[in-house]
Amino acid sequence: MAGPAVLLKVGGMMYKRKAKQDFKKHLDFMVLDVICLQIAFLFAYMTRHGFRNPYAVPLYRNMVVSLIFIDLVILILFDTLKNVLKRGYYQEFSATLKHACLVVLTATAYLFLTQGGGAYSRSTLFFMGIDYVLISYVVRLIWKQYLKRWMLQGIGHTMLLVTTSGMAQDVIENMQEHNYDMHRIIGLAILDHDVCGRKISGIPVVSGKDTTADYVGKNWVDEVFISLPDGEPEPEELIYTLGLMGVVVHQKLMKHSDVPGQKQFVENLGNYTVLTSTMNYASTAQLFLKRLLDITGGLAGCILTLLLTFVLGPLIYIQSPGPIFFSQIRVGKNGKKFRMYKFRSMYPDAEERKKELADQNIMQDSRMFKVEYDPRIIGCKRLPDGTVKKGIGNFIRDWSLDEFPQFFNVLKGDMSLVGTRPPTVEEWEQYEFHHYARLAIKPGLSGMWQVSGRNHVTDFEEVVKLDTEYIRKWNLGLDIKILLQTVAVVLRKDGVV
Repeated sequence: MAGPAVLLKVGGMMYKRKAKQDFKKHLDFMVLDVICLQIAFLFAYMTRHGFRNPYAVPLYRNMVVSLIFIDLVILILFDTLKNVLKRGYYQEFSATLKHACLVVLTATAYLFLTQGGGAYSRSTLFFMGIDYVLISYVVRLIWKQYLKRWMLQGIGHTMLLVTTSGMAQDVIENMQEHNYDMHRIIGLAILDHDVCGRKISGIPVVSGKDTTADYVGKNWVDEVFISLPDGEPEPEELIYTLGLMGVVVHQKLMKHSDVPGQKQFVENLGNYTVLTSTMNYASTAQLFLKRLLDITGGLAGCILTLLLTFVLGPLIYIQSPGPIFFSQIRVGKNGKKFRMYKFRSMYPDAEERKKELADQNIMQDSRMFKVEYDPRIIGCKRLPDGTVKKGIGNFIRDWSLDEFPQFFNVLKGDMSLVGTRPPTVEEWEQYEFHHYARLAIKPGLSGMWQVSGRNHVTDFEEVVKLDTEYIRKWNLGLDIKILLQTVAVVLRKDGVV
């Protein structure tokens, strides 16, 4: 599906495209910068104290750890890597020097506040600053040259270019030459001629005026860039539909339209100045914190999953011989498919038997599936008196234990702790345009729909409404609130998914 209308990514959990791209692009520089600072510290220490081990001295060992946090905080708080790929030699040196000064000043304040300044060598701190500027500057230049080699190929978000046959070649060349965000151009939508199947400058034409929205809905498209000649009528219906789907849309200025329910901002894309429409956006710092929360939760969840495997594995296998884990292809953010994992709580032929139970689906349409009594669940039986005897499968599902293997998906980055539930491919293929908006962010283990009483919400349109409300209102505090509500829901045995 199309690109998100969100920024956070950490989105589109609600992240604006620019923040997410900046985060992924800056992450390499952040890691390299921390390494450069540590090397500069070692060189400075050895210059002053000789070839001794600085980690054996508590004062210097504490400084090593503190420098990591100081460097990361300054990188994020002051956004010192902004436009790093666009900066020339002088601009890069100036930015590196300013950043190093902030690090040294903050380190000095740290020593003063911890009362360690008297014992810490001032020359070591001074030499560290000099070494840090030189090492970091050289490493940044080398790494930028390496990244620019990938600009033509594109290794980041997928992008669909919407233009005319006369402009197509110029738009492609411009985007490839100034591909600072490293988009992967997957196709062209040509609005003035039906040339589907052809290639222009090596890029396939995948859709025309009337088929672009369908293509975006059924393929992995992160963002759409619309660039039309001056005087060409705006594709207002297409822009409206893409906005309804939750797609990030970039329009070359002076061409733009107001998109209902979308936030708009001006930015640079390639060599163009564009107006970007998105459902929500998050800063680089917010994106970093969300991903940090996911990694922390993912690691803890994977450890718990391993422990549960030793307990649940034998119980599952004894009552239903077969795999302990169940995996299924689901549709994630922007239509990207991934394999989702669960503890198996149903018999191996559950998917084949699903069609037999279609008439018992309590959801109001086939885009989601749930039945009151599901005979596919391991150990679940209806007794002659009409009562239902629950089994190990029901226990696993009632306490949401089947969801624990998805912490591995969270750790991988396919999912987030909080988001929207990923549909199956079969469900996704039945979506209407406005349903795609719920795929504008990374899917989650839990979400607003689940904690709002999922067992009582049977209208799929209401599910979509809750999911899009979450996207538009997202902030880190909302995620934490939903996580706490999720625990309460599980303890009430309502289940989360």
